[in-house]
Amino acid sequence: MNTTEHHSINHKADLSKSGVPHYIQLATLFRRRIESGQWTTGDQIPTLDELTAECGVARATIRQAIGLLEGEGLVSRFRAKGTFVTAKASDRIWCEMETDWNGMLSVRDGVEIEVLSDTFVPLPVLPGHPVGKIGSNFRHLRRRHLRNGQAYLIADVFIDAALSSKLPEDAFKTKTALRLAASIPGIKIAEARQTLTVGAADIETANLLNVPLNAPVCFVDRSATDQRNRLVLVSKGIYRGDVVRMDVKLR
Repeated sequence: MNTTEHHSINHKADLSKSGVPHYIQLATLFRRRIESGQWTTGDQIPTLDELTAECGVARATIRQAIGLLEGEGLVSRFRAKGTFVTAKASDRIWCEMETDWNGMLSVRDGVEIEVLSDTFVPLPVLPGHPVGKIGSNFRHLRRRHLRNGQAYLIADVFIDAALSSKLPEDAFKTKTALRLAASIPGIKIAEARQTLTVGAADIETANLLNVPLNAPVCFVDRSATDQRNRLVLVSKGIYRGDVVRMDVKLR
């Protein structure tokens, strides 16, 4: 593809809003262009001069950004010819955000759960939606979920303490929060709710998920009540923003 066919953005990218080095921010921008198909496999990407003019940075910064993509195998540079897309960015969607009960109970391949802390508290941190009758004591587990060795979720799970004692200890290291609630003997989940909001990673979250400070994250609050309208579980999860996908069928 001739580089003159590439469409430039109307405004230079404002790189001053983040403390992340400019070349890393630009590598993220260029990587997204490959992921979205704007730069497809076999395409010659804009020249160094064109990207320098578009982004308003030094040539060395563009070289560093392209170097990161080259290190990932996404582009190749050829002397006197230019830089070409050699591969499509891998699919980073590891977690599909389900919108029905059965989907929420599904098991993901390659998922590991680390228990970071395990305590008892008088009350859970309540979600942003109504819940049922709240008990007097809850087991609070902070857990980190990994898939193929990569952390993608930090979750604070609160389970009614009396009900949690009915579960085997290995369940807390192997079952997702809603599967824990659904597997409690004698309990039938009558209602489960989920609230999703978008935000940015704080220092602690960034460290636990191995993402930059202020990287986009997805906050997911879930709750489950039983046949007696008793609050069984509250789960407050923080997902990496680059691994979440939600598909909703519209009527």
